[in-house]
Amino acid sequence: MKKNIAIIMGGYSSEVHISLKSGNVVYNHLNREKYTPFRVHILKEKWVVLDDDDTEYEINKNNFTFLKGITNTKFDCVFNAIHGNPGENGMILAYLELLNIPHTSAPFYQMALTFNKRDTLSVVKEYGIKTAISVYLNKGDVINADEIIAKVGLPCFIKPNNAGSSYGISKAYTKEEVLKGIETAYKEDSSILIESFLNGTEVSVGVIQYKGEIKVLPITEIVSENDFFDYEAKYEGKSQEITPARISPEEKSRVEAVAKKVYQALNMRGFTRAEYIFVNDEPHFLEINTVPGMTLQSILPQQAAVAGISLYELFENAIEMALK
Repeated sequence: MKKNIAIIMGGYSSEVHISLKSGNVVYNHLNREKYTPFRVHILKEKWVVLDDDDTEYEINKNNFTFLKGITNTKFDCVFNAIHGNPGENGMILAYLELLNIPHTSAPFYQMALTFNKRDTLSVVKEYGIKTAISVYLNKGDVINADEIIAKVGLPCFIKPNNAGSSYGISKAYTKEEVLKGIETAYKEDSSILIESFLNGTEVSVGVIQYKGEIKVLPITEIVSENDFFDYEAKYEGKSQEITPARISPEEKSRVEAVAKKVYQALNMRGFTRAEYIFVNDEPHFLEINTVPGMTLQSILPQQAAVAGISLYELFENAIEMALK
């Protein structure tokens, strides 16, 4: 009997449109002989299932089912394609776990932890993973730009603590730009992270559970046309994404070992993609994305293709791992 799969997409953050694109790619690449997929839009104003003609059916939030005519449909598994809140921060996953519905992401606590950049850094540092120097601020804190610059140096990066797709991130070269960057980051989140600039080759490393094993996918080198790997570089073609990365065998071996160690240290499951920068041949961890983009242009699907894994295989594996 075919399994009913809810592909949740949308969300409550600035990443809603990217999430809808990712979710539709998943919907179009599921094996219809094994699964009956449903597009489920999780939006601030509504939770609905969409038919192929875009007719909407309201989700019953009491049990995550929906009624079409006299048929009440339950889901056997949820494929999480929500970037940001509430999919990537664990909120909706806690709800699904209360309902005992399997999903393709890590448990809600791990998702909440890794969505918080500061807390993620605090964990990986305990495992000896190299990172940038950082300063953490909450909205309302006194801002002493001179002290910040003395600690992290210039240029530096200012990031929202809980956000993805490079929304709200800026690179500052002067004290004035630091202050402006803080203001920009606070528009996305009430807590922010200011990090030292790491000068070196940037790579993106996908790590997934594949057929019961932790698998490091082929590494992607990021060469941004912009000043850094920002939203335009990620989604509007303003970067080169070279897979496999043009790094030495020693660098490849080091970053693969670190990426696997990070995945295990954070108790991850399902998909992840983390960014690293090589400084003196040593990979420095930047951040981890636990609901990476699944559009045809996204990095992790590109890496899977180089590894010989089709989108059909990638998505089916995620569902089967969740069901087990």
